[in-house]
Amino acid sequence: MSRDRDHALPHSPSRRRLLMGAAAAGALAAVPALPGTAAAAAPAGRPKPAPVNPLVRNRADPHIHRHKDGFYYFTATAPEYDRIILRRSRTLDGLGTAAESVIWRAHPTGNMGAHIWAPELHRIGGKWYIYFAAAPAEDVWAIRIWVLENAHPDPFKGTWVERGQVKTAWETFSLDATTFTHRGKRYLAWAQHEPGMDNNTGIFLSEMANPWTLQGPQVRLSTPEYDWECIGFKVNEGPYVLKRNGRLFMTYSASATDSNYCMGLLTADTDSHLLDPMSWSKSPVPVFTSNDTTKQYGPGHNCFTVAEDGRTDVLVYHARQYKEINGDPLNDPNRHTRAQKLGWKADGTPDFGVPVADTVPAGD
Repeated sequence: MSRDRDHALPHSPSRRRLLMGAAAAGALAAVPALPGTAAAAAPAGRPKPAPVNPLVRNRADPHIHRHKDGFYYFTATAPEYDRIILRRSRTLDGLGTAAESVIWRAHPTGNMGAHIWAPELHRIGGKWYIYFAAAPAEDVWAIRIWVLENAHPDPFKGTWVERGQVKTAWETFSLDATTFTHRGKRYLAWAQHEPGMDNNTGIFLSEMANPWTLQGPQVRLSTPEYDWECIGFKVNEGPYVLKRNGRLFMTYSASATDSNYCMGLLTADTDSHLLDPMSWSKSPVPVFTSNDTTKQYGPGHNCFTVAEDGRTDVLVYHARQYKEINGDPLNDPNRHTRAQKLGWKADGTPDFGVPVADTVPAGD
């Protein structure tokens, strides 16, 4: 979602009505259930229907956390950029019809007042944390990384406490934080504009002292350098890590948020020093791109989860169903959350394939 600060996002009443209407029309009807919970799965013995895509309509930058309580927890960017939402379901497909709760809203003035982007939900040390990007209401492109904390076992309950901004080395455009652990250390990866660099954002990595504080060196792992990373805007953003087969695979998204948006890949051995940029190799070609055959455009800002069997890796991302966009792509609300099986090559590296075509729910 990177943009120059001077590239102002219009806030006209007509745009607000457009977004609200699209979000309402795109949301699938919720079934009667507990708050944030999808209806029960089909009775045992009934064949499970094929996965339905889009999984969740009008929700970009998706993040799914599969918790030990058996639920999939879902959050994403709402197209109005003004709130943080949660859903949960015992199945991935159930997220599409799960009731949605607003757990936090943008401030009317001051910090965290605009551009509420790319929330991620993580369980750390017995508490829930949400990392997200936000800007002051009066300076909507001064985007930084912020953290919410909830000590209640159920993230739909309790109180979400604002833990403040994640302070990085520079007070510059920064967003898309994700966190992971490796060999007993917790890391934060994020996107940020580095002073003096001719780009919008690169990918950075640092160890963490606690869930909202960095410690030690903050190193740049990637900057836009290939042509496919520099279409419209020079962007590396939305990092996410998957550990498999003796390696760490860090996906990220590149270029403008239209049909040129695509995914790149960084790879490091598990026994390497993660804060040494030389430990990470970068794919010279994108690993997941728009596809005219399946009619999916601008796939990116992904995360990973596992299927209900606990073994099958699943790629979660957003994409649009059309290529042509009128005006700024950030004003277009139709980036839908999608999910599909992640394949693996013989050499142990991920095989992303292509974004699958839309499916039609049974009975439609």
